[in-house]
Amino acid sequence: MEYITAIVLFAISSSITPGPNNITVMASGANFGVRKSLPVFLGICVGFAIMLLLVGIGFGQIFETFPALHLLIKFFGTLYLLYLAFLIATATDISSSKTQVKPLTFINGALFQWLNGKAWVVATGAIAAFTTVGTDFYTQNLIIALTFLIVSFPCVGLWLFFGSTLKRMLKSKQHRRMFNYSMAGLLIMSVIPVIIEFGIQLT
Repeated sequence: MEYITAIVLFAISSSITPGPNNITVMASGANFGVRKSLPVFLGICVGFAIMLLLVGIGFGQIFETFPALHLLIKFFGTLYLLYLAFLIATATDISSSKTQVKPLTFINGALFQWLNGKAWVVATGAIAAFTTVGTDFYTQNLIIALTFLIVSFPCVGLWLFFGSTLKRMLKSKQHRRMFNYSMAGLLIMSVIPVIIEFGIQLT
């Protein structure tokens, strides 16, 4: 019971705190509402659980054997996060835009986990902290993934509903622009540690 409680507390603390996933979901909720943001919300929750399973199975060992591959994923992940920040910053007036801006999809949310620096830290940390080498390893890995899957729905969902609430408050184009600029700025700030680490690895 203590084992499950520890995983649940870790999952809550890492899922509800600010990060690329929650910032993206909140920005989507503010710009598109809850219904249109459900695909990316579900993609994030399910995608991270799958990522946990795969990291536990051995993806982490693959990246230890081929560090250049992990570095390459980090590089493209950083570029994607910066591009995502640009999309959020420029989504200032969806209703009157000549080119229709579409919300992110389930696949976008799921694949985004592999490019998300915080997701990697949480996944590897969870596997390292809550698994033991032996016959129970894969059972423990499955328990961790299922726990995060269940916990992430209410935790990430809070950010989605908060963003949707803001949508009703951000009536003017100027207010929405300021909100999107703020969200883009927070997303860029979340990438800065990854950029610093990337620079250190290259030197």
